[in-house]
Amino acid sequence: MLAPTPPDKLCDQEGRPYFVWEADLTLDGLRVLLESPDEDLRLYWTGVVLRQAKPDDALVLLGREAVRLAVPRLAGRLGRMEPFWTWLVGRWNERGGARG
Repeated sequence: MLAPTPPDKLCDQEGRPYFVWEADLTLDGLRVLLESPDEDLRLYWTGVVLRQAKPDDALVLLGREAVRLAVPRLAGRLGRMEPFWTWLVGRWNERGGARG
């Protein structure tokens, strides 16, 4: 069961998510980047979310399938969160994919 951050705590008064530190970016702006046709750009911002957001918030924002596909491609770039995401994706794969 997920316990994402309540909407009123997810962003500051200007709409910037608590987990984006390196850019003056709103949540809506982040969503645009996460859906970019530029794969490198999309992967970069997916990595930011996976590294810096609470896991429950990352899953709500990205979705399981996007996480499952991105984690192997982000190997070595997820910092202290890499063991967690690698383990979780491994469990999903053992159970039949992102829905498992």
